[in-house]
Amino acid sequence: MTDLWDGLREAVRLLAGGDGDVWAIILLSLRVSLTATLVSLCLGVPLGATLALARFRGRTALVGVVHAGMALPPVVAGLMVSLLLWRNGPLGDARLLYTPWAIVIAQAVIALPVVTGLTLASVQALDPRLRMQLLTLGASRVQLVWWLLREARLPLLAAVITGFGAVISEVGAAMMVGGNIRGETRVLTTATVLEVGRGHFEVAIALSMILLLVVYTVMLLLTLLQQRRPA
Repeated sequence: MTDLWDGLREAVRLLAGGDGDVWAIILLSLRVSLTATLVSLCLGVPLGATLALARFRGRTALVGVVHAGMALPPVVAGLMVSLLLWRNGPLGDARLLYTPWAIVIAQAVIALPVVTGLTLASVQALDPRLRMQLLTLGASRVQLVWWLLREARLPLLAAVITGFGAVISEVGAAMMVGGNIRGETRVLTTATVLEVGRGHFEVAIALSMILLLVVYTVMLLLTLLQQRRPA
């Protein structure tokens, strides 16, 4: 219990004292995780809506891939991205490995199946009569998808919350593709692992508490948006 109080005091000291390294780590953690979540939304929402509305050969197998991807271990995602970005890999010439963009790519790979699967479930849960009514009123394909997504906006915000939570808290992929380089690719989770390895448990607990505070703040903002009642 004493260690927890020491860690709490250290967290307050680091935040209130304006520790440059800690604030840089916090901002980088937010930047890469929010960017990865945005990428997964841009790709996952259209893909999930397509899988929910379209009927084609191989659809069931593709849905199964999406559902399996929702349980993809972060270290596996990190390994896949590392192989792609390694200097001898297909994207090696881009020199993205051990940069923040490598972490964004790895985290987007983790969040994409989650967002896609939850979007698929959200659209499928809508009343089928709504789709028929929109088609009867002359809605185009784009208008149909837009109105269905609008009706499923609350579950879609849950997809955003889940996707962000999956990437802000992961450590394996970020460590593998980012390298935990100070001032370059060190985020809150990898910094915590580093301090534990050094035996600096007080600092590790402080970083963990800061991570929890960051996660709670972002989740609270998203929850307020989700639970907001229409005027």
